[in-house]
Amino acid sequence: MEKVIQVDIEKCVGCRTCEVACSLKKTGRVYPSRSRIKVIRFEKRGEFHNYVPMVCQQCSTPLCMDACPLNAISKDPNTGAMIINEEACVGCRVCTVACPIGGVSLDPVTNVAFKCDLCNGDPECVKYCEPQAISYVPKDKLDLQTKRAKSKRFSELFLLKL
Repeated sequence: MEKVIQVDIEKCVGCRTCEVACSLKKTGRVYPSRSRIKVIRFEKRGEFHNYVPMVCQQCSTPLCMDACPLNAISKDPNTGAMIINEEACVGCRVCTVACPIGGVSLDPVTNVAFKCDLCNGDPECVKYCEPQAISYVPKDKLDLQTKRAKSKRFSELFLLKL
């Protein structure tokens, strides 16, 4: 059963512990710019509005994988995560442009693309999110009603008239 990371923007307090946990797991040290999850702060006309943890959503139709000219991105058969083969990636950034939510980044040290790989089915960021703003749930649990509620709230928060 495939699972995905679910984000509840109502619960995120902007502590960035998820970034710390991810970078520590992936690089062996606290290096937030190399984290696979990024906490973005949104403002409305200069006023603080909300924090949003941005992470790869392991799309059903992965545009990053389709766009990669070197076929360096493949789907892990066990977790369903899109995995980047660092040996094959040349850092052309086509996948970063193709991703509609900014889930793919270029590593500032290795200069190759990187993204969430779901930590082989045990996401580190989820374990350390104290307010439980991020969770790891079966894809089929993300029903239409939940998606509609999140979509409505997202539009209320970020698509307001400026």
